[in-house]
Amino acid sequence: MTPGKNDSHLLLILRLGTALCFGGWTWVHFYWQGPYGILLWQDATYALAERWGIGWDEFVGTGANDGVVQRWIGGIAWLYLACCVLSLTVKKGARWQMAGLLGGAVLLVILSYAKFLGAQRQLPMFVEHGGQMLMPVLLVSALALGVRHRATKVLAMIAFVATFAGHGTYALGVPWPTPANFYGMTRVILGIDQDAARVFIRVAGILDFVVCIGIFVPVLRRPCALYAVAWGFLTALARPWAGMSFQLNYWGADQFVHEMVLRAPHFLIPLYLFLLWRQPRTSKFPEPVASSDSITNTKSLAST
Repeated sequence: MTPGKNDSHLLLILRLGTALCFGGWTWVHFYWQGPYGILLWQDATYALAERWGIGWDEFVGTGANDGVVQRWIGGIAWLYLACCVLSLTVKKGARWQMAGLLGGAVLLVILSYAKFLGAQRQLPMFVEHGGQMLMPVLLVSALALGVRHRATKVLAMIAFVATFAGHGTYALGVPWPTPANFYGMTRVILGIDQDAARVFIRVAGILDFVVCIGIFVPVLRRPCALYAVAWGFLTALARPWAGMSFQLNYWGADQFVHEMVLRAPHFLIPLYLFLLWRQPRTSKFPEPVASSDSITNTKSLAST
């Protein structure tokens, strides 16, 4: 396999990861509303609105109408949708399109910061979103520098480590407690009790840190990346698997499928690294080496 032969596949993986991440969050903003309340529902925000002549009823809404905050959050949904489309259509050298994707990355940073504040400033909440926040930047780097460029690879490794280290910290429960939904999903899917679920989650947390270290060891990096592909996919799938039910409207797809979709970077970034680190194949039949006699004969024929 010659370098650059599978570059289109690598770029497609990054496109899909970015588009699915933005697409999942687009659904969140349209269907549920973004998690910006902790940033906007504050006295300082209202004081700023008052300076622009916006009264309380207009700021919070009257019940019959949405207020400024709801309309603002609704407008963000369209920005996410635009970034989703850009992810699939952006081309090399399209500076404005790439700038739009970088703007989308800023939106993801703000969203992740809001979730961090909502989780009472628990650092793993922000860190584990590293793969999502960096996914658009990774795509832009691949377009601007190349999918095999050192900067693109290092950025992917940072996103990888952030995602799995954040998840692993929560799974180990030190020093921040393991989220209750980790236990809930594990018990529902595996059908085990609380103690067994705790052991399972702790082991998974240890493996999260093992792969974070392993990707820096040449001999271990491909197996670790492959494990991360499988585990990242399964943890993303766990949301709809544990939450969906035939008793719900649309089987609960409208409530849970997006939770898997927006986590696409968690398994597509490791897949990108796994394929990037694939060793070139050597030919089974090496090319014959010309003998000195044949070279001499060729020269004599050429001189006649």
